[in-house]
Amino acid sequence: MGHDHDHLPSEIRHEKPLWWALGLTTTFLVVEVVGAFWTNSLALLSDAAHMATDTLALMIALVAVRLSRRPPDAKRTYGYARLEALGAMINGGMLFVVAAYILWEAIARFRQPQEIASTGMLVIAAIGLGINLISMRLLRAGSGESLNVKGAYLEVWADMLGSVAVIIGALLIRWTGWKPIDPILAVLIGLWVLPRTWVLMREAINVLLEGVPKGMDVHAVRQTLCAQPGVVNVHDLHVWALASSTPALTAHVVMADGIDADALRRVLGTALHEAFDIDHVTLQIEADHCGDSCSVGSPKAGDAHAGHDHGDHAHGHADHAHAATDGRRTGPDAQGHHGHPHP
Repeated sequence: MGHDHDHLPSEIRHEKPLWWALGLTTTFLVVEVVGAFWTNSLALLSDAAHMATDTLALMIALVAVRLSRRPPDAKRTYGYARLEALGAMINGGMLFVVAAYILWEAIARFRQPQEIASTGMLVIAAIGLGINLISMRLLRAGSGESLNVKGAYLEVWADMLGSVAVIIGALLIRWTGWKPIDPILAVLIGLWVLPRTWVLMREAINVLLEGVPKGMDVHAVRQTLCAQPGVVNVHDLHVWALASSTPALTAHVVMADGIDADALRRVLGTALHEAFDIDHVTLQIEADHCGDSCSVGSPKAGDAHAGHDHGDHAHGHADHAHAATDGRRTGPDAQGHHGHPHP
C-alpha cells in the first residue's frame, strides 16, 4: 500500500520582510563600501564585510524558503534544499578572503597611519545603524517561527553592534585625532567576523557530509525508539540533515511477536516528532529476532541476525524507501514509513 507524503509547506510565511531587509541591507552595503574608500576608513570597510555576512544570511534564508516550494523530481528526489549549504560554503570562503585582506591592510596602517574623514565615517555608520534597526524590526516576528529567519535576525543584530563600534571609533578619532583607532577597530571587527564565518561553514560542511544535525543526540534517539513497547532491537540507525533545519532518520526496527507493524510504526513516528522534531522518517519494521534485548548503544560487529542479511538491504538515501527483507512478512506491514505518522 503506497502513501503520498508531501513535505512542502503550504504557505511560506515572513518572506516579504526578508525581501525588504535584503533590499535595505544590500543597498547600504554598496553605500558603505563606497564610503569606506571615500573616507579612507578601514573600520568602515571592515564593517562593510560584516554587513556582507548579513546580506549572505538574508539571501540564504530566501533561497531556502523559495526552493522549499520546489517539489522533488526524478533527479533530485530530496529537492534542492542543500543549495543552502553550498551557498554558505562559497560565500563563507569569500568572507575569509575579505577578512584576510582587512587584517593585512590593518597591519600596514599600524606602521603608517593615514588620514581619516571621521565626519563621513560617522554619518555612514549612523545610517548603517538605522538600517540595522529597521531590518531587526522586520525580522523579529519571524525569528521565533523559522530557523532561517532567526539566523538572519541574529546576523543583523550582531551587525548593529558593529555599527555602534564604528560610530564610537569615529567620535574618538574626531575628538582625539588618534589615527590608530581606525585599524584597531578594523582588526576587532575582522576577528569578530572570522569565527562566525567559520561556524557557518562548519555547519554547511556537516550538512553536506550528512552529519548528525546540530544539537541532536543519536544515543538519545536510539533510547527513545527502544523504550517503545514492542521494540526488540534497533539497528542501522542513521540521522542526518536534508538542510540546516530539516533532520531526517532511517532505521531498522525489530518488533516482538504479536505486534502490529503499522501501529508500531505510527507510535515510533509520533515519539520521534514529539521528542526530536524529526518528521522525515523511514522505518523498516522487521519480524526476525536480532537480539535478546534492545541495545541502546552502537550495534556490535558480532551481532547475529537470524535469517537476515544486511547485504540484501539498499541503504541509498536517494529513493528514501526500504523494503523489508524478512521472508516471514510481506504486504503493508513490512513496508517502511516515510514522513509524518498517520493516525
